[in-house]
Amino acid sequence: MRRVSAETRCRQARVPSIAWKIAAVVWALVIFHLSTSAYGPGLSGRLLAGALSLLHLAIPVPRLEVLNHFARKAAHLGEYAVLAVLLCAASEEQPLQWRPQRVLACFLVVLAYSLTDEFHQRFVPGRNASLADCGIDSIGGAMGVLVYYLNHLRLRAAE
Repeated sequence: MRRVSAETRCRQARVPSIAWKIAAVVWALVIFHLSTSAYGPGLSGRLLAGALSLLHLAIPVPRLEVLNHFARKAAHLGEYAVLAVLLCAASEEQPLQWRPQRVLACFLVVLAYSLTDEFHQRFVPGRNASLADCGIDSIGGAMGVLVYYLNHLRLRAAE
């Protein structure tokens, strides 16, 4: 098997790196768009009720509101986990290199973006800013970093 130099691998990783950066920016824009008044609790509640009715499940309104609340918080986790993975993957370094400083920087970007998103929501009618949501977003970012790290270990073991 022919060994490829680190310089060649870096050059080959550049194009995917650009694609990952574009994906991270697009995902950040999706998160920003989801923070508008069009995607408030009313919409998610209607969507949840519709999905449950498709499954022929009837849930009393108070329980549906609780379920909607938890579904929205789970969405926060998922949104920011995806953002963290995209940011970690956007590095121009070798794909199998584990750089804790870079991963920490990605997590801090996720945290900062969460804070700016909540600040933005202060000015959106029907939405409110919440430091609790920033905490949930940060947990999602940490989960994304963990997924990235576990994938790193999996790829390294396959070498």
